[in-house]
Amino acid sequence: MSILVAGMTACSEKNPLLEPYQTWRETPPFAQVKTSHLIPAYRQAILEHDKEIKAIVEQPEAPDFFNTIEALELSGKLISRIDAVFGTLTNNELNGPLMAAEEEITLMISEHYNNITLNQALFDRIRQVYERRHKLGLSPEQLRLTEETYEDFLERGATLKGADREKHRSLSTRLDSLTMAFGQNSLKATHAFSRLFTDREELSGLPQDELSIAAEKARRQGKEGWLFDLTAPSYGAIMKYADRRDVRESFYLAYNQRAVGGEFDNLQNIRDIVNTRMEIGQLFGYPDYASYALRRKMAGSSENVYRMLDELRDAYLPVARKEHQAMQAFIDESESPGFRLEPWDWSYYSNKLKNKLFDLDDEMLKPYFELERVKKGVFSLATKLYGITFQKNTDIEVWNKEVDAYEVFDKDGSFLAVIYTDFFPRESKRAGAWMNDIKAQSNVNGRREYPFVTLSMNFSLPTAEKPSLLTFDEVTTLLHEFGHGLHGMLSDVTYASLAGTNVDRDFVEMPSQIMENWAYEKEFLDSVAVHYQTGEPIPMELIRKVREAGNFNVGRDCCRQLSFGYLDMAFHTIREPLRGDVAAFEREAWKSVDLLPMPHSCCMSPTFTHLFSGGYAAGYYCYKWSEILAFDAYDYYTGRAVFDRERADSFRENILSKGNTRPAAQLYEAYRGRPATIDAMLRHNGIK
Repeated sequence: MSILVAGMTACSEKNPLLEPYQTWRETPPFAQVKTSHLIPAYRQAILEHDKEIKAIVEQPEAPDFFNTIEALELSGKLISRIDAVFGTLTNNELNGPLMAAEEEITLMISEHYNNITLNQALFDRIRQVYERRHKLGLSPEQLRLTEETYEDFLERGATLKGADREKHRSLSTRLDSLTMAFGQNSLKATHAFSRLFTDREELSGLPQDELSIAAEKARRQGKEGWLFDLTAPSYGAIMKYADRRDVRESFYLAYNQRAVGGEFDNLQNIRDIVNTRMEIGQLFGYPDYASYALRRKMAGSSENVYRMLDELRDAYLPVARKEHQAMQAFIDESESPGFRLEPWDWSYYSNKLKNKLFDLDDEMLKPYFELERVKKGVFSLATKLYGITFQKNTDIEVWNKEVDAYEVFDKDGSFLAVIYTDFFPRESKRAGAWMNDIKAQSNVNGRREYPFVTLSMNFSLPTAEKPSLLTFDEVTTLLHEFGHGLHGMLSDVTYASLAGTNVDRDFVEMPSQIMENWAYEKEFLDSVAVHYQTGEPIPMELIRKVREAGNFNVGRDCCRQLSFGYLDMAFHTIREPLRGDVAAFEREAWKSVDLLPMPHSCCMSPTFTHLFSGGYAAGYYCYKWSEILAFDAYDYYTGRAVFDRERADSFRENILSKGNTRPAAQLYEAYRGRPATIDAMLRHNGIK
């Protein structure tokens, strides 16, 4: 049950968002916050921020780093504090009243920040400092902050003149509204479909664990039977285990027709979003949005992104074709003649083929991956690598009773961070898995602000018979998001805007992806994988099988990720407005790596939140870009030992603690001693 109280009327009591936090370590007072607090709090915070900006602009002294750049960095603290609560709730507790509040707040905040970035007098001061930056005796981090601040203002239209400035204001406000609407529609469409099964035969093939979870879900809604829907892991269980092909097909179609027409249609939102982004890019003189967005990323240009995508396609597509041939051959052996592999068959037969080849499936592994023990094991891994420890604290307020909060302490015993874990699906919670900063680390003028981070997943609920048990993929997901968490928690910089995960999009996934590799290490599995009933450690034979199966369908998995990268680039390299069929556009964009095409009635773009409401526009390629970095870094990290503290310290010092204080390529080379190459990934994936 959410602690977020519905209602949007004015509050007569004090607004906890506007009062000094009287909470443990000044963590957000989630248990005290009501929807009705949010809009009044933002209005007050905007007024205060306006006064701070006015003071900077009217500063009588000549512009310098401290009275302009640093003063701007330190302004708006109240807005940031409210953002922490608002962002956490909209990700994890998005109900009807909060959606209505989100619409008003989105427009309010968009207008406010447009007023700041288009404030000519403010930009003139920033520009003067920027132009003299090398003569001011600035520290490397002060220099970086100056350059990033200047570039941020350029990106948001500060140099535009006259009608172009107002056009940018209009376009950016429109884009904020469209992306918000896209995210809301995606969430609503996902929860609009569910199916209650009352005949056990229709669910033939599903393991008892999955049936127990579905029965519990039905009971929570006052129903008898087994309730399945389109959220994780419910949808995945149907696709992987259901023997009835018609059941798999019905769920596949429902999943891949979400927000395609109907009440929650996102097709027009997609056209409007990509066309608005195109206009923004062209307003700055770029041919398309990708050229505009990539100039400050590691990749630097569309050409470099396509070069990487094509290089990976050429390496992995032949492997993917062989995997598809092997899958069809396996089906030919087990099914009647003429049975043709369809998209709703892949997960089901893939699981069966994996079991045949390696005598391994998720149901064999899940009893060894009890969620609480895995969480403790992941925390223990961080202790082995970085010396940090975790202590649960029930005095820290949370946004839902399912959330746990932990204090994190450094190897010398000093307080380091707070981490919140929110692991189970809810109707108000968005799909997928993610890490967010509630508060970024900073250390200005001797006042250290400690980071607060969240880890949100959608793992299987515990039942009356069993605790929450994870698939192996879910174990790697937890490690991945925890890697982002480490990036936030181990930050050690001066300025919050340069802290933790505030780095290039094509670098931010590297510290998370490197963590996934430990899931295959015996030393890690020995400490994590213990049978939840017997207490027996995972057998060596199962560890061997996990490692042998690590590259099963690696070609297909890579091509799937490449397809999303190609689609993203296609949407964001348009130079004329997109007005046609989004599904046809999608098929054309990824056809070179699509070996199992969707039916024409399906389209995944209308729920592709990474692109259209999640900040990955012209940036989805970063998952593969960062994976190259991660494999290259992991080879060095563990080159002498799985838990090499010296190289762990180097990774912390040169990568995790540095945030965006230097360009990403420089940070990586400081750790690795050279630029990354693709060789390590090809080796790990068995391509080389």
